[in-house]
Amino acid sequence: MDITTLRIVATLISFATFIGILVWAYSRRNAKAFEGAAQLPFEQD
Repeated sequence: MDITTLRIVATLISFATFIGILVWAYSRRNAKAFEGAAQLPFEQD
């Protein structure tokens, strides 16, 4: 296993992680939580 193979593997793992974060962020299941978090700065104590 040479350095080029390790770089390819690292790139593929990084890309898969990126796609996973996108799927998580845009899933409908998390929409309510994100909407609530977006309103936090505007709430008054």
